[in-house]
Amino acid sequence: MDAVTEARKKHAFDLWAYVFMPEHVHLLICPRTSEYSIAEILRSIKQPVSRRAVLYLRECNPEGLMWLATGQRGTGPRFWQAGGGYDRNITSAETVVRAAEHIHRNPVRRGLVAHPSEWPYSSARDWEMGVSSLLPIDFDTFPRV
Repeated sequence: MDAVTEARKKHAFDLWAYVFMPEHVHLLICPRTSEYSIAEILRSIKQPVSRRAVLYLRECNPEGLMWLATGQRGTGPRFWQAGGGYDRNITSAETVVRAAEHIHRNPVRRGLVAHPSEWPYSSARDWEMGVSSLLPIDFDTFPRV
């Protein structure tokens, strides 16, 4: 989670919603400037996370490394799937609200919890309570419909 905080400082974006699932992550962000690079934002988040995860596995569960794919040109374990992820530009307030709701319902759809706010690795509870927990949510810039 430190990676997201550092990326926010470096790349100037607001965080509106997130969920960390067992094998993937959803982030709903909004760049604060017209010039930005989603690839650079993702790199700033993904590199430190993968380095920490691989280091943890090397130190605490070396057998777990075998479950990771091999990196480019056989350069060792690859924590993230190949590719840049799935991103899209959202242009309406209604779509932003629906995207946040969709992100928050992810653990429910997977049968991990009965209600979105029960999943501890999500901003759903933050939105329900109006207070940030794991990562600060930029409530003040979220579009109102």
